[in-house]
Amino acid sequence: QVQLVESGGGLVQAGGSLSLSCAASGRTFSSYAVGWFRQAPGKEREFVAAISWSGARTYYADSKRGQFTISRDNAKNTVSLQMNSLKPEDTAVYYCAAKVDRESYYHWKDTYDYWGHGTQVTVSS
Repeated sequence: QVQLVESGGGLVQAGGSLSLSCAASGRTFSSYAVGWFRQAPGKEREFVAAISWSGARTYYADSKRGQFTISRDNAKNTVSLQMNSLKPEDTAVYYCAAKVDRESYYHWKDTYDYWGHGTQVTVSS
C-alpha cells in the first residue's frame, strides 16, 4: 500500500515557476514508477510527466518537455515536479500517482494504482 500527498501548489503569475512535491509512505516506494497528471475544470485528467523507479528514465507530455522537470529522491520517498515558464493554460489540479514499475504505459492514467488528492495550481495572466 502506498499513500501519496501532494504539496507546493498555489497562485503564480504567468512566466513564473512552482515546484510540486509528492510525498509517499510505504517501504517499497522505490520500486514504484510515479507520474504527475493534471485536470482542469471540464477537462479530462491528462498526463504531464513520469519517472521510473530508479529515476533513470523520465517521460513528458510533448507540450511540457523542456518546461517541466520531474525528479525523485528515493531516500526521502519524494518525487518533485519543477514547473517553469508557467502559462494560464497550466492551471489545473495536479495529481501524483504511483504504480509498480513494469517499464511501460507511463502516460496511461488507468495503469496507476495509487493517487494523491491533488494540489491546485493557478496561473494568472
